[in-house]
Amino acid sequence: MLLAAALALLPIGAARADEATSQIAFSEPSKPGTLKISVWQGAVRIHGADVSEVAVKTATTAETPTPRADGMRVLSATSSYRLSENANVVSLEYGTDGWGGAPADFEITVPRATSIVVTNSIRGDFVCSGLSGDIDVRTLDGDVVLNDVSGGASVETMNGEINVGVKALRAGKPLSFSSMNGKVTVRVPANTMASIRFRTHHGQILTNFDDKALVTVTQVSQRAPRHPAIGGVPDVASADARPEKPEQPEKPEQAEKPERPEQAETSAPRAESDNDWQTEVRDSIREAAEDSADAAKEAADALHEGLAEFHVRFSGSMPPIPPLPPMTGGKVVSGALNGGGVEIQASTLNGDIILKKGS
Repeated sequence: MLLAAALALLPIGAARADEATSQIAFSEPSKPGTLKISVWQGAVRIHGADVSEVAVKTATTAETPTPRADGMRVLSATSSYRLSENANVVSLEYGTDGWGGAPADFEITVPRATSIVVTNSIRGDFVCSGLSGDIDVRTLDGDVVLNDVSGGASVETMNGEINVGVKALRAGKPLSFSSMNGKVTVRVPANTMASIRFRTHHGQILTNFDDKALVTVTQVSQRAPRHPAIGGVPDVASADARPEKPEQPEKPEQAEKPERPEQAETSAPRAESDNDWQTEVRDSIREAAEDSADAAKEAADALHEGLAEFHVRFSGSMPPIPPLPPMTGGKVVSGALNGGGVEIQASTLNGDIILKKGS
């Protein structure tokens, strides 16, 4: 039994032993650097710390140009990752050469002032904490978690939740979060001064700030989102351009002015006509929202099915994930937190948007 238990633990020990850490320095360590990440699939966790170099820990082997004993260099090691530095930009690449390979998780430690740019992340969660640099993330399938951040941020995910804990806002460093299918949660300190604009189609916009601290205006836009990947959704008249009421038949010029009792009797059909018009507007808004959700699902399916074929056929390497189409329509809440300040924007088609008090 003891021998069996020892044998059962061997794979675990081997897996841990296979994990290795690679370190790389910025060429100008006195200046804030940038970490650029392109990962086909796998979780990425980044921690800001009081260090001077970038350290990458993973079970995947690092690509090396060192020749073998026979003098040959391996050119087809697609399961390895590449770590390089140029002009104060460290690049981490895995699975970007047209072959997906197995998922690989990366644990990365960087100086706190480092900016992060994630250009490709097809499948896998992204977690980042303790950074004051800017963060730019685009991912297709995966949740994005930012904790204890104090720089600018732009996050887009097709299918995943976004959860953000802001340590502090800085002037000129706006925050923008977009998800086609996922909840967006933003936590900020109670004394934060910000200008917000939140949009959702199938969800609610919630907060635990009181109405004195957070003063908002809510509106329902009547313009449906358009998605260029599938030809878009026909527009419905916007809130600024309401559809005209049905024309009423003109009264004969010689008609006598009706008396008050008759006027009361004719007012009912006119009210009924107004109700019909309002019903049509509400129906058009609902139909536009439903069409937009269908459009988003079709767009996501199209990206899933066609992305791999696209990069193999046309470029031989994985192209950057295109940005999400701009969202319009839905329920929009805008306002000022503690008098207004740095812009915070969030939008989602299917999911809630939550603004919470943080520590």
